[in-house]
Amino acid sequence: MKEAWDPYERGCPSRELLDRIGDKWTVLVLGELADGRARRFSALRARLSGVSEKMLTQTLRHLERDGLVTRTLYPMVPPRVEYQLTPLGQTLRTPLTALRQWAVNHMAEVEAARAAYDAPSVNAATAD
Repeated sequence: MKEAWDPYERGCPSRELLDRIGDKWTVLVLGELADGRARRFSALRARLSGVSEKMLTQTLRHLERDGLVTRTLYPMVPPRVEYQLTPLGQTLRTPLTALRQWAVNHMAEVEAARAAYDAPSVNAATAD
């Protein structure tokens, strides 16, 4: 077992894990499950506007494989399935909450920077 993981090294599994955690749908799924309550697939899909059934299924499977989410199947007709953060998944609550709050707090500044970047430059317009 490797003792030191380095996501800057090609082939290091920690790089793949960072990609997974940083994925748009992963962040949103983990955020929705952060309060500790179990959610049904349909409730997650309804809350995560724009996610396809296929993408949500794929995201939940990856999170389950990584040990961040548990899937509980209740034997009923029709079957009921719920998803919940594992103790390992709960450890992501603080950093993901901080990232979400940063995005909310700084979105106006980011939009202004984007607008300035995308605006035609006065110097570029007069250079031709």
